[in-house]
Amino acid sequence: MTTVTLVYPYFHPSNDNSIFRFPPLGLGYLAAYLKARGFSVDLVDCTFLTPKEALQKIRHSNPKIIGMYSMFSMKHKALQMAKLLRKDCELLVAGGPLPTSNPEGFLNDFDIVAIGEGEETLLELADKIERGTDYSCVKGIAYHEKGQIKRAPPRSFIQNLDDIPFPAREFFDNDAYKEHYSRNFGYTITSVMTSRGCPFNCDFCSRPVFGNQFRTRSAANIVEEMTEICKLGYDRIWFADDCFTLNRRRLLDVCHEIIKQDVKIDWECLSRVDTVDAEVAENMRRAGCARVFFGIESGNNQILRLMKKQITIEQARQAVYTVKKARLQVGAFFIVGYPGETEETILDTTRFASSLPLDYLSFTMPYPIPGTDLYERVQGKMTMDEWEEPHNPSLVKHKLMFRSPFPEAKLKFAILKAMGQFYGRKYLNDSGYKLLGVPFEKLTDLIFRLL
Repeated sequence: MTTVTLVYPYFHPSNDNSIFRFPPLGLGYLAAYLKARGFSVDLVDCTFLTPKEALQKIRHSNPKIIGMYSMFSMKHKALQMAKLLRKDCELLVAGGPLPTSNPEGFLNDFDIVAIGEGEETLLELADKIERGTDYSCVKGIAYHEKGQIKRAPPRSFIQNLDDIPFPAREFFDNDAYKEHYSRNFGYTITSVMTSRGCPFNCDFCSRPVFGNQFRTRSAANIVEEMTEICKLGYDRIWFADDCFTLNRRRLLDVCHEIIKQDVKIDWECLSRVDTVDAEVAENMRRAGCARVFFGIESGNNQILRLMKKQITIEQARQAVYTVKKARLQVGAFFIVGYPGETEETILDTTRFASSLPLDYLSFTMPYPIPGTDLYERVQGKMTMDEWEEPHNPSLVKHKLMFRSPFPEAKLKFAILKAMGQFYGRKYLNDSGYKLLGVPFEKLTDLIFRLL
C-alpha cells in the first residue's frame, strides 16, 4: 500500500504569543480525499513541533510519497526539509501557492510540483506510483525530463465542492491549537473553508491555487461541518474564504441553516465592504457571527484605485457602521507604503483607519507575492525573496521587502502613530481626545514628514 505523507513545514516561534494560527486546511482536504479513496495517509503539521521532531515523525510514517505545502513565508524551510528527506521517499512533491506560481524554484529539490488544486492531481500521482507506471501524463504537474522542465496540461477546477470530504482534522493537534488560543485570546477557534476562488483582481492578492472562478459549498454541507467542529470542543470558527459574504443569497442560506439546526458556535469571517447591508449583518448576528473583518487597505480613494480594490472609503465607512449597528465586532486591515503613495496618502490612511469605530485594527507593509501585479512592478527592486516572522519581540514585525521612497523606519512610525490615534479615540472621550489626541496627531504628522 502506497503511503502518502503530507507536510506543513511551518514552525511556530516559541515566543510568539499573539499571532493567529490555524491548521493547514489544504492538507487536511488532501488527506481526507486520499483516505476516502483507499490510500494510506499521514499528515505532519509542524506548527507545534521542532524540526527534529517533524523529521522523525515524517520518517516514521515510511512514506512512498511526500507532499509538501509551501507559500510565500515558508519557501526556505520547505526547500531545507526537501533536501533532508530526499532519500526517504520515492516521490517528493511540492504544492501550494508558491510552487504553483513558481515551479522552477522548487524543481531542483522536488521531483514534481503540483500546480493548482491538489486533490485529483495527488490522487493520480499516488495511483501511478502504486501501479509503477509513468506519471508524466498526469494533468496539473511540472517536472524535470532530460534536464528540461516540462509542464503537463493544466487541470480543471473541482466544480462541486460538496464532493470533497471534510478536512481530516484527526491529523491536527487540536489540543495544542486550543491551548494557544485559550492562552492568548480567551477562546478556542479553528478554520473552515466554504468556497474557492475569488473573481476580483486586487493588485497585491495572489490566488494561484483556486483561481478567480468562484465556487461554493452548499449551506447544508457547511453546517454539517460546523456541527462536527462543535463536537471537537471549539468555541469559535474562522471562515477562511477570501470573502465569505460575496454571494448574498448563499450567505443568507447559511445563516438560516445555522439558525434552523440550532448550531451553537460563534464565528468570524472576512468580508468586502460592498457586500454587506443591514439585513445581511442582522442575519449574521442571529446565526452566531461574532466579528467581521474588512480588507479596506487604504484611506485614500486614489490609492484604492491603484490597488484595484474596486471600493471607496465612503463604502468602507458605511460598511463598518452598518456592521457595528448590528452589534457585531469589526476588524480592518490596512497597508502603508504602497508603491505610488505619497506622504499625504499615508497620512490619509492613518487618519481614516484610526477614525473608524473598530474593535481590531491591523497594518502591514506591502508584500509583493510572486504572481501578483504588485510583484511584477517591484520585482527589480526586491531586497529579500521571502518574509520570515521575526523571532525577537517587536512592536512592528513587518519588513519592507523592496527599495522604496519611504524608509522602513518611517513606515513603522506611521503604523505606530496610527495605532496611537486609534487607541486614543477608543479610550478617551471627545473632550479628552481634543485635549490629548489632537496635539498627538499634529505632532506625529510633523515628525512623520521630517523622517
